[in-house]
Parts: sequence; C-alpha cells; structure tokens
Amino acid sequence: MHLTDGNQIPQWGKASRDGAERQFLAGPRSRLSELGRACRIFFECIKGFRALHFLPPCVTVFGSARFAEDNRWYRLAREVSASLAREGFTIMTGGGPGIMEAANRGARDSGGLSVGCNITLPHEQRPNPYLDRFVEFRYFFVRKVMLVKYSYAFVVLPGGFGTMDELFEALTLIQTKKIEDFPLVLMGVDYWTPMLAFLRSSMVAQGTIDASDLDRILLTDDVATATAHVLAGARKHLGERIGSRRKPNVLLGESLPKHR
Repeated sequence: MHLTDGNQIPQWGKASRDGAERQFLAGPRSRLSELGRACRIFFECIKGFRALHFLPPCVTVFGSARFAEDNRWYRLAREVSASLAREGFTIMTGGGPGIMEAANRGARDSGGLSVGCNITLPHEQRPNPYLDRFVEFRYFFVRKVMLVKYSYAFVVLPGGFGTMDELFEALTLIQTKKIEDFPLVLMGVDYWTPMLAFLRSSMVAQGTIDASDLDRILLTDDVATATAHVLAGARKHLGERIGSRRKPNVLLGESLPKHR
C-alpha cells in the first residue's frame, strides 16, 4: 500500500471497486433485479454466519485505516488487543491496515485468534498479514452486522467517518437495547475528549440524549483499565466462558479457525 509519509495511508476507503452496494442504494430497480439483490445479500449473510459462528467470544476493535506502525495509536491498539487476547478473547477488526492491522497483530503477539471482516474497497487494498480468518463482504451493512453480532465488547481508537459510524451505531444499539449493554471503550483521551465535551454541552444540554447515555462509555488510555472493563462486562453475559466456542459439524463443511 502506498504511504505518503510515516503516519498515513491516504487512499484507503476513497472509492469502491465493487459497485453492487452503490447500485443497490441508487433507488428502485426492476422487481427481478431487486429479488436477485436480496438473494445475494442473503447469501452474503450466510457466508458470514458460517465463517464466524464458531469463534470464541470476540472483541471488535475499530479505528482508522490510515495509521502506520510508528503511530502512537497503532501501538496502543496493538497493546490493548494483545492484553485482551491473553484473556481469551478473539480480536475482530475490519481486516485492513492501520488500527485494524495493529489490533490483529496484537492478537497474534499473544497467541490469540485474529479475525477480519473486510469490505471490497480500493483496488490496492489487501487483508493485513495477521489474520487467522478473513471474510470479505460487498455490502457495508452486512459487514457491520457481523462486527456487532459476534462481539461482547467494542474498543474504539481514533478514526474518521467510518470509525464514527461504527462507534455511534454500537452506542445506538446499546442505548435502544437492540444488543446488551456490552462494554464500549474509547482509547485516545486527547482525541475523543472534544467530542465527548460536545455531546455533553449540546446533546445532553438540549435533551437529545440523556446524561446516563454517556455513562456507557469508558474513556482511557490505560491498557489494564480497558482490559479489566471489557472482562468485567463480558463476564456479566458469559460467566467464565470467555474462551469457549461452539463445535462445528464436519458433515456441513464447518471448521474451527486455527492459529497461524
């Protein structure tokens, strides 16, 4: 991937090499075309279910694709993911570079499982080299479903529009009780503090969210604090079964992901 300097990967996410989702969102098509699209979306969901169903409980790590390994947020993502992997969690990301690579690399550092759910974006995209299992999706919304469905906690590091989208979708699902009150950790105190100040001074002040909604977020740069918070929250739903996994059916062609 082309780097313009030591800190950024600027082309990631600028365009799609697959027009399927753009066509889907461009308005109504013929009935037959819409039926075909619905079938493709269904089979894409099934592909994700088959690939991810047998993972031990996951923590999804979100963050920018544009940070290189000498960036402090890359290093922090790698450290916290290694810590979570030591506790038995599978680390799940979007499978690309930057924070995603750092998180998958951290899981690999600790001998944990490392999984990527990617989207067909720019031509120069390649899955990062630290993945034990990799699934590629055409549709953003299917990919986001998978990143949420199999996760018992979310760790969010600095990022752009995509990271904001993922962060606020997770918060909305928790707030509306569409998913359980899984831990949500923001890492990057100086990056996120202005945003949280806005949420308090504008959204809470004008009543568009409750002050208690912000209590769902832990803001920290400390790896031990983040790990303890995730572990405590996940245990509310899993007990001591952090590293457990379902058994595949060999007759159905199912298999467990293996460490590389």
